Amino acid sequence: MTDVLRSRRFWLVTLAAVLVAALTFSLGQWQLRRAAQKEGIQTAIDAKNMLPALDGRALSATKNIADEVYRKVALQGVWQSAHTVYLDNRPMSGKTGFWVMTPLALQDTGQVILVQRGWVARNFSDRTRLPEVTTPTGRVTVEGRIAPPPSKLYEFKGADTGSIRQNLDLAAFSLETGLPLLEVSLLQTGAPSEGLTREWTAPNLGVDKHYGYAFQWFGLFALVVGLYVWFQIILPFRAALHNQDRD
Repeated sequence: MTDVLRSRRFWLVTLAAVLVAALTFSLGQWQLRRAAQKEGIQTAIDAKNMLPALDGRALSATKNIADEVYRKVALQGVWQSAHTVYLDNRPMSGKTGFWVMTPLALQDTGQVILVQRGWVARNFSDRTRLPEVTTPTGRVTVEGRIAPPPSKLYEFKGADTGSIRQNLDLAAFSLETGLPLLEVSLLQTGAPSEGLTREWTAPNLGVDKHYGYAFQWFGLFALVVGLYVWFQIILPFRAALHNQDRD
């Protein structure tokens, strides 16, 4: 192989190694930044959980209620049981069943919040049969934390009406029922009651996943650099020394 070809191959390999090393190192840094961002969110969530619980009036007076997500509340109101919805295919403790959703008309505020009351098993022999859930009448006190609306799943056409539904859009449900729903929901906490289980999982932001990805990208970066140094620098240097000894 001529010196020109050797030189050309060396610089092509060097360019490829630099590009791959720069890419993998950059992706590793990006994953670390994402982990730091989510750790900041988790810190904010933990700080919200440490604040005193809001009552109905304080919640209604909040200018941007979305900023109070994960804040504890203790709300008094009356269940609007006629508008109870059962969200299908929702898990809890490794089992699939219904999340039971009932609007709660807040006392002395004129506002209504959708409450994720808990989980109940479904009847797989008769999928149209609603499980027995007790809904108290009169004024009740509901404790929990402010939460985003329920996550959405894939649904077939026509699965967004009736008591059993796949998803529930707050704005559309507000128009359907005529209730002035708040733009957030309430995740009811506490011991099992009314036929419902409330073993809600803590929010998982996936911080460990980002650290795992960062480790993989930095590992690839180290591998590329190590292979380049070995094959492009160390081995040619050893070969040159060997040739000198032979001469």
